[in-house]
Amino acid sequence: MVASSPKMNLRDRQILCGLFLSKFDKKGLQYLGFNGFTEAFNTLGYSLNAKPASIKNYRDELDPFFPNARMGWHKRPIREHCQRILDEYKTVGLADLGEIIKGFLLPAREADSMLEVKRVLNLHDPEPSASFAKSLITGKAAESYFVTHHKDMAEFATAQLTDTTGWGCGFDFKMTPHGHDPHPFYAVEIKGLRGRSGQIQMTDLEFEMAEALRERYFLVLVCNFIEAPFHNVINNPTKSAIQFKQVKQKEIRVSWTANINA
Repeated sequence: MVASSPKMNLRDRQILCGLFLSKFDKKGLQYLGFNGFTEAFNTLGYSLNAKPASIKNYRDELDPFFPNARMGWHKRPIREHCQRILDEYKTVGLADLGEIIKGFLLPAREADSMLEVKRVLNLHDPEPSASFAKSLITGKAAESYFVTHHKDMAEFATAQLTDTTGWGCGFDFKMTPHGHDPHPFYAVEIKGLRGRSGQIQMTDLEFEMAEALRERYFLVLVCNFIEAPFHNVINNPTKSAIQFKQVKQKEIRVSWTANINA
């Protein structure tokens, strides 16, 4: 019986992603909704707190064990921790293994209502694979990129980072400055894009917080996961060159009632 994904540590999850890409090759990319291996390495790597090259290396190490066009690391013995994952998962099919990977990559904090669960799990979605990849890029991968690279951004180089993604407060990270900064904290909202350009969406709460905090609110765009990710930092985004358009949607909520007889 295949082990459940929550019991796997980060390294094992990274290896399993490499195995999936090695065994199923382009079909694996399609199942997860990626346009190519570079996008998969970038997105899976950042989502699992690893360098994108790590996912590629695990794929290459496992390539000699599967019938694909790559030779992989055929001149060196497989490492013990990779052999263990290979032995356990090498016979698992595309859909089963793909769902295990989706299961440990989906951010549980996004599933705060059944409506949100359906969105994240892509239920009733005509293109669920593409939606899954997009969800990772716009969420977990972009946020992990910021955690990894925020010290390289002049605006946050000396600030203390607090993850607020689970707080429901209208921004992803609270940055507390050191020294004599007049502000107690800065709010940072992260948005990810597959390419160099595209559409972003702010929730009503995020927009309201940006309006209220003004110069204390930053929007960080993490772009180009399809090739080489880079970032743009935008201060006071609702007063910046970005033009936001309000979109109103009518939402139907369904509830179930029952009469309990004495």
